[in-house]
Amino acid sequence: MAAMLGMQPIFTIHAELADIMNLGRTPYGERRVVGILGGSVRGPKLQGRILPGGADWQIIRSDGAADISARYTIESDAGARILVSSDGLRHGPPDVMARLAQGDSVDASLYYFRTVMRFETADPAVDWLNRILALARGQREANAVRLDVYEVE
Repeated sequence: MAAMLGMQPIFTIHAELADIMNLGRTPYGERRVVGILGGSVRGPKLQGRILPGGADWQIIRSDGAADISARYTIESDAGARILVSSDGLRHGPPDVMARLAQGDSVDASLYYFRTVMRFETADPAVDWLNRILALARGQREANAVRLDVYEVE
């Protein structure tokens, strides 16, 4: 059980983000939507780009944690289109989260940012993605997010 993840990421996603659209505090928490503008996918198992048009829907909970639900599309270098569903959490000490909110560069080891990922594609060249679960370790940048994606084995 201990070795359920591969040792190296199968790929790394670098997604470029729009400004945060804050929808205000609802009964569930502070609702935010962050548009996904584009980006890159690089690694030993997949190379490609993030297509514009996805988004990350967030709820900032009363305990300060961000409950994240992102949906977007990858296009491989060979033209395969892959739907991505990513659900996760980001939280940390209040001072670290405040620095992230200001767009500061913060060492990813100072906060928790993980997502569970599923994929869907019709392209036979990458249909192995339909049959895996992945976990990603994230890092928030000023206008982007980096996800190191590991296959659950």
